[in-house]
Amino acid sequence: MKVNKIALGVLGGIAAGAVAGILFAPAKGTDTRKKILQKGNDYAGDLKDKFENLSGTLKSNYDKIVHNGKDLVAEGKSKFDDIKSINP
Repeated sequence: MKVNKIALGVLGGIAAGAVAGILFAPAKGTDTRKKILQKGNDYAGDLKDKFENLSGTLKSNYDKIVHNGKDLVAEGKSKFDDIKSINP
């Protein structure tokens, strides 16, 4: 979780720096607004990709945990049945 917060902070810093750089650059207002809009769209796309990647990773990990849990339950039941059949 700490790595995610650091990554989010770095992305936020990059975005703020890019916006500040564009705002202080000598360009016409319309050009500046277009650049800001384009950068915003780029960052939104990057953020969406990272979120989808994180979502896929979380789902994959969840599926592994559920699968391992089911295996453990089945193994426990099998051992219980073995013990039960030895000591009726």
